Amino acid sequence: MSNLVALDHSIHQSIRVNTQLAEAQGGHLNMVPVVLSEFLKLAVQFPIGFAKNKDTGKFTCVALFGFQDGENLFVQHNQWNALYLPLQIRRQPFFLGNSESNENEFVICIDTGHQSIGAEQGEPIFDSTGKETFYLENIKSILAELINGEAATQAFINTVATLKLLQPMQLEITFENGESTRVDGIYTINEDNLNNLHPDAINSLHAQGYLRPIYTIITSLGHIYGLIDKKNKSLAGN
Repeated sequence: MSNLVALDHSIHQSIRVNTQLAEAQGGHLNMVPVVLSEFLKLAVQFPIGFAKNKDTGKFTCVALFGFQDGENLFVQHNQWNALYLPLQIRRQPFFLGNSESNENEFVICIDTGHQSIGAEQGEPIFDSTGKETFYLENIKSILAELINGEAATQAFINTVATLKLLQPMQLEITFENGESTRVDGIYTINEDNLNNLHPDAINSLHAQGYLRPIYTIITSLGHIYGLIDKKNKSLAGN
């Protein structure tokens, strides 16, 4: 059971985090939200797309790990087989929460009910004097990159949506054993609409630094074939 509390060196000095178990929590996720600053690293191995919230209609940039809910083809026996782990995976079991004294400030929270938390094995959060360890400093950097990247990523999404550059992927895949699946709710860049944009719109995208992430998303879709290969091997018991 989750138990989110503000991190406090006087209370949590003896806590250690088993990073392998923390990362393994992502083994049941078939996608996670991502931010612009990690696109180039993600594109080495993961398809990047846009997920649409069915209730709000709001889009989120995501990295895909599998074709079905609960399917992560990059995790076997609780271990990731990936060149890069998304920030949302690496931050576990830490979160950012609003400060009680100032709603515009954030505090680092920890899920003390997380399976990775213990006192015997793993990375210490504080040293014997109560000073933050290098591990915690790295976690703080990850959380900062995520919170700072939210607004920039949402601005990017709003821009490509306004320019009508989003289209459903409409993936229908048949695997080697005859099983088939359909992936709904994931969107990608409409290349025809991109190519037909007015030069002023292209110049605006370039000025905002959005052309690179657009083409990164398009290129990353080639990793769909890698996911299919992983799924075929999984179905064959390899």
